[in-house]
Amino acid sequence: MAVNVPGVIVMVLFYLLVLGTGIWASFKSKRKHKKIAATGMEMVLLGNRSINWVVGIFTMTATWVGGGFIAGTVEMVYTPSTGLAWALVVLMAFSSTFIIGGLVFAKPMRGRNFVTMLDPFQIKYGKVMTTALSLVSLFIDVSWLPATLMGLGGTMSVVLDLPFSVCIWISAAVVITYTLMGGLYSVAYTDVIQLVLIFCSLSVCVPFALMNPSTLDISQTLMNNTLNAPWIGQPELKKIWIMIDDFLFLALGGLTCQIFYQRILSASSSTTAKMSCFVAALFLLIFGVPLILLGAAASSTDWNQTTYGSPSPYERGEAAMVLPIALQHLTPPFVSIVGTACIAAAVMSSGDSALLSAASVFTSNIYKNILRPQASDRETQWVIRAAVLVVGVVGTSLTHLKNSIIAFLFLGPQLGYIVIFPQLLCVLFFNNSNCYGAVMGLLVGLVVNFLSGDPSLGLEPVLHFPGCTLEDGVYVQYAPVKTISMLSSIAAILLFSYLASVLFNKGVLPEKWDVFKVKAQHSPVPLSPVGGAIEDNEDGEGNRTLVKH
Repeated sequence: MAVNVPGVIVMVLFYLLVLGTGIWASFKSKRKHKKIAATGMEMVLLGNRSINWVVGIFTMTATWVGGGFIAGTVEMVYTPSTGLAWALVVLMAFSSTFIIGGLVFAKPMRGRNFVTMLDPFQIKYGKVMTTALSLVSLFIDVSWLPATLMGLGGTMSVVLDLPFSVCIWISAAVVITYTLMGGLYSVAYTDVIQLVLIFCSLSVCVPFALMNPSTLDISQTLMNNTLNAPWIGQPELKKIWIMIDDFLFLALGGLTCQIFYQRILSASSSTTAKMSCFVAALFLLIFGVPLILLGAAASSTDWNQTTYGSPSPYERGEAAMVLPIALQHLTPPFVSIVGTACIAAAVMSSGDSALLSAASVFTSNIYKNILRPQASDRETQWVIRAAVLVVGVVGTSLTHLKNSIIAFLFLGPQLGYIVIFPQLLCVLFFNNSNCYGAVMGLLVGLVVNFLSGDPSLGLEPVLHFPGCTLEDGVYVQYAPVKTISMLSSIAAILLFSYLASVLFNKGVLPEKWDVFKVKAQHSPVPLSPVGGAIEDNEDGEGNRTLVKH
């Protein structure tokens, strides 16, 4: 099969459009920077906190509607064991992330003018705990990037007949370039263009896929076993707790992503941040509809009547590639090219967010606050650029693993759900939490999770919760083990924080053993806006205190 020359031309024009938008936004950012007194780091990472509600809604939605989201949703609907039932769980979970974030986290985070979501830990717990959580956050961002890039690589290699690695590296190079040039301004304004292209592309592709002569009426195949298994999926009563577990870890795990808080912290006000979250929750569900229809069309197709032939993609083990296969064989050539542009837009809208998010955490919480507190504004800007480049290269390199897109999409939020979410909840809303509790909470959460077993890591369960059964020689947990691990972490944080406070403040343990200075925190002061009326000081051991002026 020869290279699809018209498709390549269209993709080149699309990349030039996105790159041009990013370059324009970078000049806009530089002009605005000259007129105001904001630091270069805050301008690059947060756009001087001036993103209005229109751009905020677009960039918030585009962050989640990435290549992994699009390709993974279609794959999920098409796969008989998951189908529509699980896809709806995932969509509702992602939408809930925005709603919960807007209701609970937007005001305390934006109102205190944090630079990253890890600033509360820097203020309250000091260097050690912040470094550990920063590394977890960096891992989440780095694992997010290959998940979204793989969706594009698979689509372009099938539709355009270009090598998988070439498609991915070219796309990554474009994203890295405009992110380096304009920071958040380039990311936000290209998100507007990309989201519009995604919506238009999906609107064009769906009717052709549904009306293909080889595709049956999806309403008839929803619950009937015709050509393939019903695309409603196979929801079983015994898996209800697993579905609830997955819903909670996706919904709450999304609240642990710096990508999400970068949008909140860059908003022009707390009200704007909340509005962006609520509208994005609705937009996300709207974008899920055409993806469900594409998955349903693929599940309702007699593949023997198409140029793809028999057996079906599922039977060939190519379910992860069902989106590009459907575009290639169920739609006309020009429509499949449009669909490829849709995936490319989605990949860029999430990829640039992951790059800037990782750069934010490394520069602000590790380099500036820990490694080189005396670093100049110009120096930190160069560190941001270097971090974007390194994360881009590392994340893109991980795509050679070629694991299931869904597996990558689940990996980051699961770690965030068990490790970061309990910590963030306690540091923001429980004044009595301290570093002793934080350390124990992290350890307890991870230990409970590992002892519960993890099939993806080949770990056999040591803790057998109710419902754990032996199936085909393998123990299967039907209890909500991820949520149990998360709740165990919260309980440990609060319990050990209380014990440490009592033991040191009552004199049961000598003050010289108090390495995290709990006794100095006996009268907790609420976390305050950075640069506001309360100053954040640090002692020689890396512990932080809040000094009122």
